Amino acid sequence: MEDQRVLPHFTTVTLPAHRGFLHVRGRFSSTLLALSIGVACAGPPPLEGNAGGLQVALLTPGPISDQAWNGEAYRGLLAIRDSLGASISHIQTRTPAAFNENFREYGRQSYDLVIGHGFEYQDAARRIAPAFPKTVFLVTSSDVTGPNVAGIRFSFAEPSFLAGIAAAGSSRSGIIGAIGGTELPPVREGFDAYTAGASSVNPEIRVLTSYVGNWEDVSAGRQQALAQMSRGADVIFQNADAAGLGVFQAARESERALVIGANADQNGVARGVILGSAVIDLPLAFLTVARAVRDKAPLPQVFALGTESGVVRFVINPALSDRVSRRTHQILDSVQTSMSSGSWQSPVSWRTSPPAP
Repeated sequence: MEDQRVLPHFTTVTLPAHRGFLHVRGRFSSTLLALSIGVACAGPPPLEGNAGGLQVALLTPGPISDQAWNGEAYRGLLAIRDSLGASISHIQTRTPAAFNENFREYGRQSYDLVIGHGFEYQDAARRIAPAFPKTVFLVTSSDVTGPNVAGIRFSFAEPSFLAGIAAAGSSRSGIIGAIGGTELPPVREGFDAYTAGASSVNPEIRVLTSYVGNWEDVSAGRQQALAQMSRGADVIFQNADAAGLGVFQAARESERALVIGANADQNGVARGVILGSAVIDLPLAFLTVARAVRDKAPLPQVFALGTESGVVRFVINPALSDRVSRRTHQILDSVQTSMSSGSWQSPVSWRTSPPAP
């Protein structure tokens, strides 16, 4: 069972779903673990540690063991610690009530930057931020704004469009698939761009889309993949975090499809079945924001990060590069050049929140 509490300020706390204990890094030694848990039960202790340094907290909706969205976010938090000398804390939260509670606790502890990693945190950020004006609340995959609230808008349509080109150029059946965790706007945007990219190569392509309903059920991800393969899909783009590991598993077992990874460079996760990855470089993105907060620079309402910034990209798996035709490689190179120059126009768009009045 995962602990939902905010733990002491100066520790780095990871709560992987696959372990039955807390792993604490920082000034606490392992011999003091029971004591630290007891203190957390009684409420957060007085601030300690490097009081003059940046204090950054990360909330993730899933386990950092997913080798994707949440794992890369934790790598970003570690990059802030290592590059900027920050004190950091991480906690996994599952419910809107936990979003609110932990945002509020980190605000009370005077953290400089609190990151809610995902679209689902934006309502909690709007609700809690006004009470803690000295803390910056950042929400990823969101265009939420406020005096001390900012969003990061990843141009995920760009690598997703390229993923669609690669999928259509590699498919032998003319049927490809897409499997998501839940149907959030940024996930839909990626799948719409994937479909548009595939159609630009093969106007007759068929795209099967389905959702697991959560981000952690590996078995359900596997079943979704097998179902799409039974309908002829031979390339599947997964954006399902830990549940996406089940898609890789199905591809390995059946040998009927290749998979395209998402959010992290997953080409090494299942090397024989992953065609490529639509990557978000979360360490680079988090460092960009953390430096602005540290330097007390004026924050943009939304950090817009795409191919031009180096934060998003599509990476073909070298081990399976020969599955992509020479013509498709040429198309990919041409479109990537257009994206890098800023001249490419996305065929899809989404908005996560109403414009500010």
